[in-house]
Amino acid sequence: MNKKLLRVGPYADFFSQGVQVGNILTLAGQVAVDDDGNTPNDLKEQMTVCYENIKNVLKEFDATLDNVIDETWFVTDVEECMQNVTEIFSEREKIYGCKPEVSQTLIGTNALVQPNLKIEIKCIAYIGN
Repeated sequence: MNKKLLRVGPYADFFSQGVQVGNILTLAGQVAVDDDGNTPNDLKEQMTVCYENIKNVLKEFDATLDNVIDETWFVTDVEECMQNVTEIFSEREKIYGCKPEVSQTLIGTNALVQPNLKIEIKCIAYIGN
């Protein structure tokens, strides 16, 4: 099997941020830590940073959000997410530039890799002809 890997960031020795096999690209879960190591407090703002990180990984494979076909969101507070779902998904639509044409799963979890993180987003993209 021929794999194209992207190994960057503080955990590059442990896993790849992206793995492409054929036309399928899987992304490691992206969290809300920006290039300067900062994390916003707000769930919507954290989601925005997650998508910036997703776009950065996609770019390394000559892809964009248009290539994303599936998302899995891990959130530490499903109730907070659902109480703000209109605002959050409105912002997500702006990030995509349209209503996203993806399948999505929302999973509640009690913790992420850092205690201040509220969301992690994992994606699968199709990179075809």
